Amino acid sequence: MQKLFTLLCVSFVFVASAQQLTPAELKQFKLREDSLKRFGYEIVRGTDAAVRFRSDSNFTRILVRALIQDKSYQFPFDSLKTISKVYSPDSSFRIFTWQVVRDDDYCRQKGFIQLRSPKGKEKFIPLRDADQFIANDVDTVANNMWWVGAVYYRILEKEHNGRKYYTLFGYDENDARTTKKWLDVMWFDDNGTPMFGIPSAFSYAKDSVPKPALNRFLLEYKKDGRARVQYDEELDMIIFDHLISETNEPGKRYTLIPDGDYEGFKWTNGQWLHIDKVFDFKLKDGEAPIPEAIDFNNRLKMGEGMEVPATTKPAPKKPTTTKPAAKPPVKKKTGG
Repeated sequence: MQKLFTLLCVSFVFVASAQQLTPAELKQFKLREDSLKRFGYEIVRGTDAAVRFRSDSNFTRILVRALIQDKSYQFPFDSLKTISKVYSPDSSFRIFTWQVVRDDDYCRQKGFIQLRSPKGKEKFIPLRDADQFIANDVDTVANNMWWVGAVYYRILEKEHNGRKYYTLFGYDENDARTTKKWLDVMWFDDNGTPMFGIPSAFSYAKDSVPKPALNRFLLEYKKDGRARVQYDEELDMIIFDHLISETNEPGKRYTLIPDGDYEGFKWTNGQWLHIDKVFDFKLKDGEAPIPEAIDFNNRLKMGEGMEVPATTKPAPKKPTTTKPAAKPPVKKKTGG
């Protein structure tokens, strides 16, 4: 046993040494990161669609060039504050996601999954936002080329029957009337292809009035409604705001707001089982037992310390008079 332990320690030291970036490699990654920072800022704050899309194209190209480099997984890209970068709990991959807007009718998410390799030759997989082409996005199982786009802010890892499942917490500004929060279960098939959604991943079988199970979970609510979807480590449970319609029209999602109650999901036998009421008391504003999820309009942190700008809408031009500048319109995503 002592020999085995020594061998494992030596192997770990060798792998760690092999993965360490040289000063020359570090310099190259930092140069690319500086360019990514500039274009990432313009993706979010560009004054017109042409600037935002051109910046997105440049950003994507530079990021790809960085990710194909050996040992790129070892570079943290910590100074990129306008995109999300989250790691799986087992450190086997990380996901970069961001969004680009054109106008009130178009908002799309972009992203890459980067897989870690012990030899330093990491593989990356693009994510193609196809939400506008998916008829029923809560009941699909699809690969990375048919991705229901979201900006991810957390990853949970669970296991069932020997397979790992990664629950992704995502944010989508959607349109001028509603915001979306997603829970999507990602797994890798036998060919190593990332798959999104599993049949009946979110079950309502224990509810007093059971509803059909879903392949992924969607919480859609009134714009700036500040509904939360987060994970409580002490309870080992996903917790989210219970929504009610402020106009008594629950079918209109743009009227839905939190009412102080909380629902949840508990991982049970390979499913997230719905818990209708997590707490037996209502909480006043500011007394939430869970942290806020990402909110692009309130400078909250997302994922690995990411701070998003005060708004993801393009920055308005400076006014030519002393009158206050009008707020830019909220960007909209079609097909969601």
